Amino acid sequence: MSTIRVRGGQSLNYGDWVIQNVYMEEASLQCGNGQTLIFLIDLNVSSPRTEAKSLVKWKNSLSPPLPPFVNSWSFTKLGNLFNWDAIVSDSTNTTVSHINLSGANLTGTLTALDFASLPNLTQLNLNGNLFGRSIPSSIGNLSKLTLLDLGNNLLEDALPSELGQLRELQYLTFFNNSLNGTIPNQLMNLPKVWHLDLGSNYFITPPDWSKYSCMPSVTHLALDLNVFNGEFPSFILECHNLTYLDISQNTWNGTIPESMYSNLGKLEYLNLTNSGLEGKLSPNLSMLSNLKELRLGSNKFNGSVPTEIGLISGLQILELNSISAHGKIPSSLGQLRELLRLDLSVNSFNSEIPSELGLCTNLSFLSLALNSLSGPLPLSLANLAKISELGLSDNSFSGQLSGSMISNWTRLISLQVQNNKFAGKIPPQIGLLKNINYLYLYNNMFSGPIPEEIGNPKEMMELDLSQNQFSGPLPSTLWNQTNVQVMNLFDNQFSGTIPMDIGNLTSLKIFDVNTNNLHVELPETIVQLTALTAFSVFTNNFTGSIPKEFGKSNPSLTNVSLSNNSFSGELPPDLCSDGKLTILAVNNNSFSGPLPKSLRNCLSLIRVRLDDNQFTGNITDAFGILPNLDFISLSGNQLVGELSPKWGECGNLTEMDMGNNKLSGKIPSEFGKLSKLQYLSLHSNDFTGNIPPEIRNLGLLYKFNLSSNYLSGEIPKSYGRLARLKLLDLSNNNFTGHIPKELGDCKRLLSLNLSHNNLSREIPYELANLFSLQILLDLSSNSLSGALPQNLKKLSILEILNVSHNHLSGTIPQSYSIMESLQSIDFSYNNFSGSIPTDGIFERATAEAYVGNSGLCGEVKGLTCPKVFSQHKSGRANQKVLLGVMVPVCALFIGMIGVGILLYWRHTKKHLDEESKRIEKSDKSIKMVWRRDGKLTFSDLVKATGDFNEKYCIGKGGFGSVYRAQLLTGEVVAVKRLEISDSDDIPAVNRRSFLNEIESLTDVRHRNIIKLYGFCSCRGQMFLVYEHCGTTTDSVAPKSRPMMRFVAQQLSLATNHHKACLADPFGMITITKLTGYD
Repeated sequence: MSTIRVRGGQSLNYGDWVIQNVYMEEASLQCGNGQTLIFLIDLNVSSPRTEAKSLVKWKNSLSPPLPPFVNSWSFTKLGNLFNWDAIVSDSTNTTVSHINLSGANLTGTLTALDFASLPNLTQLNLNGNLFGRSIPSSIGNLSKLTLLDLGNNLLEDALPSELGQLRELQYLTFFNNSLNGTIPNQLMNLPKVWHLDLGSNYFITPPDWSKYSCMPSVTHLALDLNVFNGEFPSFILECHNLTYLDISQNTWNGTIPESMYSNLGKLEYLNLTNSGLEGKLSPNLSMLSNLKELRLGSNKFNGSVPTEIGLISGLQILELNSISAHGKIPSSLGQLRELLRLDLSVNSFNSEIPSELGLCTNLSFLSLALNSLSGPLPLSLANLAKISELGLSDNSFSGQLSGSMISNWTRLISLQVQNNKFAGKIPPQIGLLKNINYLYLYNNMFSGPIPEEIGNPKEMMELDLSQNQFSGPLPSTLWNQTNVQVMNLFDNQFSGTIPMDIGNLTSLKIFDVNTNNLHVELPETIVQLTALTAFSVFTNNFTGSIPKEFGKSNPSLTNVSLSNNSFSGELPPDLCSDGKLTILAVNNNSFSGPLPKSLRNCLSLIRVRLDDNQFTGNITDAFGILPNLDFISLSGNQLVGELSPKWGECGNLTEMDMGNNKLSGKIPSEFGKLSKLQYLSLHSNDFTGNIPPEIRNLGLLYKFNLSSNYLSGEIPKSYGRLARLKLLDLSNNNFTGHIPKELGDCKRLLSLNLSHNNLSREIPYELANLFSLQILLDLSSNSLSGALPQNLKKLSILEILNVSHNHLSGTIPQSYSIMESLQSIDFSYNNFSGSIPTDGIFERATAEAYVGNSGLCGEVKGLTCPKVFSQHKSGRANQKVLLGVMVPVCALFIGMIGVGILLYWRHTKKHLDEESKRIEKSDKSIKMVWRRDGKLTFSDLVKATGDFNEKYCIGKGGFGSVYRAQLLTGEVVAVKRLEISDSDDIPAVNRRSFLNEIESLTDVRHRNIIKLYGFCSCRGQMFLVYEHCGTTTDSVAPKSRPMMRFVAQQLSLATNHHKACLADPFGMITITKLTGYD
């Protein structure tokens, strides 16, 4: 026999080769005479052996583990290729025709598969595997392929254009891969394809749909779940033989072309769900008379549903959910007698249910949920004997559930009528629903007891009767539903107990009976609920303790809510033994003892409420690092110990309340790491030390309460950076220093309480920038001094203002009366003087708001100002004395005003520069107090007034204050301090005016003019030292002092009027020196 020697030296029998393609290679033929004939032969041939080797090579490229059946593919069985699993030969058993590996769960690529070695392959089915990467272009060599199914894989990249060479293809699907790019238009050249599925990929819209022509044979076209956009693809409208069209889950725009209704009359299945289409539904829909399934849900259609839709008599599935339809539900739907599924949910239908729907007796699914439907259910719905799923939730249906209807719905699997206005009792016929899995009646107005028959259905999986008005005991048959997984009975008026039989519900996952009137102890059998994930009994009247094995015997527990009962005893120690608990709420009970040790490393915890119990013990190490914790409250217990720095590692914490315990030590600086913290309350404990400045890093903090501790030091200025802060309470501590003006930057503050500390100095005027301050401003019981800031009047929505028990002085600003929102004020126990404002809250406040201020008077019950006239002769005598004193004083004022005007004109502006130089030159000479006997120094004044302490102040004016100074010699003088500006930058005109006053008082001699002892300029201020004459009231009889005070007030008003008219910045010796009134 002749042999062929190919490159590589391999010899093969010539008869084994079948020439298939034109791939030529050099070879030699050994002839009988020993000569060698060189010629070209085709190596691209097919035989069972070459096909087998190609398949084995591909198998070996796949990732293990491989399914057992692939073991039949091996070199040892090359002669039995057609006995390999998943391989089918043609009718002659000479070549591979079918490869079916669907659902084999193989992992690998198609790159190693030599498609050229399988030229007779007609069917390749690799659906349901894990093949990845791209599709090789060599797939175009499978010229006899009729079926190619690569669906449900991980294929990527674009489709190769070589697919257009597969002219025999009839069935082509790439469904559910990760293919992308545009669809190659060469696919449209495949004349025999009737099934094309490119759905669930990432194909994009090509530049021009007009380059695509319709496959003449295609009847099934699916382009769903891609990223197509733009207008409806025009080539589809030319596919006249289409019976199945799915272009859903894309982002088309525009309307449905009217030509679709006339061109695609053979359609039986049309799915345009969630495609971004808009406009009104056309009456021409009825032209698609062969439709069996019409799915148009989740689009932007509007208007009413055309009545012509009832003409599509063969329709079995109609989905018009979420299309913004409104108006009435068309009664013509009753003509669709073959209808199996009708979904009109999530629209704006506002009618009643048409009774004609009862004619659709084949309906098994009906959803009218989330509309505005109303009225009672039509009795004709009782004809829907095949109904298995009925959804009427979230409407305004009323009336009762008719027993006659329910008795015909025996096939019901799901009945959902929640969120309506149904009332009355549940009919006992509910027990006939033997197949019911889901019964949702929640949030209606059902009342009365639950019928015992509700326990008859044994297939119940979820029962929700919550948020109604049910009453009476829980029916005993409830505990027979051993398949129930969810039982929600909360927010009703159930009474009685939970029986031991609850232990029968071994499939129960969620049990919620909160907000009822249930009582007595929980049964021990709750530990038998091994599948339980959520157990909620809060807001009832339960008593007693929780079974100790609870939690340990319920390994799936994630939510335990026992709040607002009367439970006692200790919590079960193993509540979180399996580390799945996320919510633990036992607040407002009488639990005692230590906290469960299982909480320490319960990393799953998200929300913990143990507040308002009687827990004891040390919590320093009670909790570890809980990375998921969002909320924790331990307030209102008897816990001791310190806060661990580990709390700073709970990075998701947003709220922490440890108030009202016996915790001590310092607040950890690590709290500054809790960047998500919004609520921090450590009030009513025994914390000491300074507040950590790191708190400034808590940019989301809106409530900060450290009240009633023993904290000390100054309030950090940096807290002004807490821009979201709404409530700040640092009251009842030992804070010292001044109130930081930076707090005025906390523009969202609603309440500020700094009371009962040792804060001093003035109230910063920057607090007036807290425009949102509404609830409270409490600065009481400190050592604050100075005057009230006038600009606090800008706090226009403030309701409570308390500055009592301080050392504040001056008057209560009249402008505060415009604070219309004030409901409560307290200025008591300060050094305020003058008249109380008369408008707003000041009209309603009682004397208690002002007590402890000897200088205050006003129209307040129990605190009145002196009357003007006296009916006694002594009063009239005192008035004469008063007038005798006041007339010279007024003359003195007029004289001083004249002197000031004269001096002003003598020293014009052209002399100011020269005068300024002279003043600067002699500046050193006025830094000491001048006096004729030379015995008075500035140091004497500082000592005599306590460095000008407020308690020595006997009067204030617009530009300075007057102090009473008793020198070491016993002599008493009056010191006028003028506060103008920095001593290095006093304008020349101000210094000139200062000297004017000195010159006037030294030049003028009169018995009614008070003596000037000396003057000086020092520390940025100017000082005049006068003879101290006491007050006017010291010169008159005690009975005349009320009259004196009134006249002094009137003179003060007159003097202020003159000050406003004349340009004398300092004044001379004003009424302040005489009476203490400004």
